[in-house]
Amino acid sequence: MTDTRVLEARQGAYLISTDPTLLDLDAVHGALNRTYWGAGRPRELVAQSLAHSLCFGLYHEQAQVGLARVVTDHTTFAWLCDVYILEEHRGNGLGKWLIATVVSHPDLRAIRRIMLATRDAHGLYQRYGFRTLSSPDRWMERSHVDQTVEPGERG
Repeated sequence: MTDTRVLEARQGAYLISTDPTLLDLDAVHGALNRTYWGAGRPRELVAQSLAHSLCFGLYHEQAQVGLARVVTDHTTFAWLCDVYILEEHRGNGLGKWLIATVVSHPDLRAIRRIMLATRDAHGLYQRYGFRTLSSPDRWMERSHVDQTVEPGERG
């Protein structure tokens, strides 16, 4: 059963919220375009991805300074992606707090498998039970890395 309540957590001047109306599309798009995984992602695709995900916005005095996006069926599988904290807010434990908030969400606590991919943040995620694939030979992917998919197209 999907928990449709908006969940919020506060820590000083910071707020984590799953309220989709608080998401700042321009801020998220700008931040993702400065990452190695989201550079060049069109604004329309960012909007579409946010609309179809469980998003954990991180805010400082109402300005969006971070995000964790979860693509999930709320029952058996989830993919954690697009996690970022703006550089000027790093070093305050916000990444740890954000991931702890994500994995404790009522819709995600009992999910059998939450996947993610990272190039450089293994230590952060290992604190919360993530590890390398136990059977990577079972996993496959279909990738459109070298192709542009227009908004609304299925790929």
